Amino acid sequence: MESSFWFESYMNGLMLSAGLIIAIGSQNAFVLGQSLRREHHWPVAFFCLVCDAIMMSAGVLGVAFFLEQHLSWLNMIRWGAVIFLSCYALLAFKRALCSTEVLAAQQVSNRQLWAVLASTAAVTLLNPHVYLDTLVLVGIVGSRSELPSLFILGAISGSALWFLGLAGLGSWLAPWLARPWAWRCIDLTVAVVMASLAIQLGLDASWA
Repeated sequence: MESSFWFESYMNGLMLSAGLIIAIGSQNAFVLGQSLRREHHWPVAFFCLVCDAIMMSAGVLGVAFFLEQHLSWLNMIRWGAVIFLSCYALLAFKRALCSTEVLAAQQVSNRQLWAVLASTAAVTLLNPHVYLDTLVLVGIVGSRSELPSLFILGAISGSALWFLGLAGLGSWLAPWLARPWAWRCIDLTVAVVMASLAIQLGLDASWA
């Protein structure tokens, strides 16, 4: 039974993290572009991963501490997360049905490492969604996990698989990520994952 808690906590963290990260956006386009040009692509990927790891860990541990001090907020936070996950699932499902967007690599001339990392920091940290996803949403769901530490590990694993995958396989992935049908499949998967997590969170008796 205990091993099932380990696996469930880890996989919930991984699926939530992957569902939030794998989306068309400036950060993914930037990492893919660096990979295609082989321009400091590994430092860029590791920078994004470290930022995610710090913010997701802070989110889970910080929200857990907050909930211990403010138990009356528990149900409000719970249903807020359920609504957010449900809306995210609906939007992903809508994109899967009718979106024609693709992920195209940004074209940037060769630069020194410090300049590339400065651009990476801007693309990563000036996006308000990164704080909502990592500090708030991952924090809320992870704080109520049976094993928060394994949830955090799973969430970091999801980030690592994506960013390191983009860095290492960018040249191979680029033609696929430039096709609308590929993103429709990805969005459909994200919709199913987010809807499943919303249902699980809504039915979780530990929040009562």
